[in-house]
Amino acid sequence: MNIAIVGASGAVGQELLRILAERQFPVSNLRLFGSTRSAGSKYMFCGKEYTVELLQHGDLFQGIDIAFVSAGGSVSKEYAEDITRHGAIMIDNSSAFRMDDNVPLIVPEINPEDIALALKADGKRIIANPNCTTIIMAVCLKAIEELSHIRRVHVSSYQSASGAGASAMAELEEQYRQALNGEEIQHHKFAYQLAYNLIPQIDVFADDDYTKEELKMYHETRKIMHSDIAVSATCVRVPSLRAHSEAIWLETEQPLTPDQVRQALANAQGVQVIDNPNNLGKSFMDTDKEDNSKFKIQNSKLPYPMPLYLSGTDDVYVGRIRRDIANEKGIAFWCVGDQIRKGAALNAVQIAEKLI
Repeated sequence: MNIAIVGASGAVGQELLRILAERQFPVSNLRLFGSTRSAGSKYMFCGKEYTVELLQHGDLFQGIDIAFVSAGGSVSKEYAEDITRHGAIMIDNSSAFRMDDNVPLIVPEINPEDIALALKADGKRIIANPNCTTIIMAVCLKAIEELSHIRRVHVSSYQSASGAGASAMAELEEQYRQALNGEEIQHHKFAYQLAYNLIPQIDVFADDDYTKEELKMYHETRKIMHSDIAVSATCVRVPSLRAHSEAIWLETEQPLTPDQVRQALANAQGVQVIDNPNNLGKSFMDTDKEDNSKFKIQNSKLPYPMPLYLSGTDDVYVGRIRRDIANEKGIAFWCVGDQIRKGAALNAVQIAEKLI
């Protein structure tokens, strides 16, 4: 396959390169594109050096089969026609096309059949990657939906600095350094200091006082799952570097037991259950976070999912599974997923794998 990555220098673009190599994606030719700031940068991929080209209008994407685009909604809208004009499929990581009725919104574990919409003769040849918090939640909901229809969800997300990009992660680290050195703490990526703080706002507020991030979870979940499910979210930026966490309460049509839910999640594609409260205080520091296969062997030592230990892994991890004592048809649980991998780059590569 002839592959292009737009936004190659960003956190998601760099993760795309790693994941394509890890999963041995069949790349015949690779082209990297970026802004004037990143054009000329050089990156290694499978032992070969590639130079980032300046993204500009024209026929740059002639001969490209799949273009991964992760450079923001405005760039996606401006260059979509250039990217798809000669037949390339555009897998877009922005919110630009997610709610377009003619663009499929895909989580491969849930609705891979919807990919066909992009390939129709009159299709736009664009596939949208959902919002990271939506993906992490939805892969869990899919398993439970198969037991009983989910009527409503209340979710609080605890979103790491990585959700705002590589520069936001660097700013958080710098804020901690400034605080420890007694210096004035600077903030640019966030409205307020994030170090030692929580910010209960992600994206801008809409007219109903929900933020756009929270509304994405409502609308995108319904589109992905083809469901009337109602999702009410509160999205919070937290001072961790990477991997998002979510506390989820849901109500199903039929009452379910925690054991039923735990088994369904354990059997679900892309999900691992870590629900071992009896392991509190036990050592799990020999876990190898750099090797997912080793982590799967070691994760039973964790009492519940935590972003510190799960960053850099592929699956969504679920724990604290319990009956909701305030609702006889309710279930509550906690989940963690790496926002840059499953929440963005990995999901995009999985879409491409389904394509081919």
